[in-house]
Amino acid sequence: MKYFFYCFVLLFAISFTGCKKSGGKVTVKETPPPFLFYSEVMRFKDQDEKNFPDSGGILFIGSSTIRYWSDLESAFPGKSIIRRGLGGSLLSDWVKYYLPYVVFPYHPAKIFIYAGDNDVVDGRTAGDVVADFEKLWTLIHTQLPETKIYFISIKPSPSRMGYWAQYNSANLVIKESIGRKPLSYFIDITWVTFDPKTMQPDPTLFQDDAVHLNTKGYMKWETVIKNYIDN
Repeated sequence: MKYFFYCFVLLFAISFTGCKKSGGKVTVKETPPPFLFYSEVMRFKDQDEKNFPDSGGILFIGSSTIRYWSDLESAFPGKSIIRRGLGGSLLSDWVKYYLPYVVFPYHPAKIFIYAGDNDVVDGRTAGDVVADFEKLWTLIHTQLPETKIYFISIKPSPSRMGYWAQYNSANLVIKESIGRKPLSYFIDITWVTFDPKTMQPDPTLFQDDAVHLNTKGYMKWETVIKNYIDN
């Protein structure tokens, strides 16, 4: 038992290499450029220089599901929505690179995270996805302890059903973990993505690539997420 405990401690320490502890808080150093999706991150920074979002907004971060959500801001009128999606990004990328640039500066009241499906396609396991989520949550909560954190479940999609067992496994563990964390919520969108007749992803909710949501798919999501935006 002691052996496994020491292994766990060692792995935890290694996982935060590149971070530093200051004033009792774990913080992230800005990664020197260039890094993955550097040009897109700089585009967001340019945007911010022209019109920096007010503190206390609602931030959405993650992969292309967030990036392509083009009507996200208008879907929730009267809310200060900040959309920062990086197509193709992994949870581990958000841990390594992006928080100092497009998360921490905004001091949002709420952060909605969608990522994880690319990770499994890239060869990572459900366990890897969970571990990266835990790192991401820790970094965000340490830096922004009053911010509410929402994880949107990894979606099933018609062309990636071969990965669904891994997605679902990661979802279940993350949901259980979030239940023990302060100011944290798991948003299950699986039930609005599946066709109840076939128990397969509804193809009418997806673009032609059968991976990314279309307008109808995003509208389904909005009906679920609205409750978390408003409360």
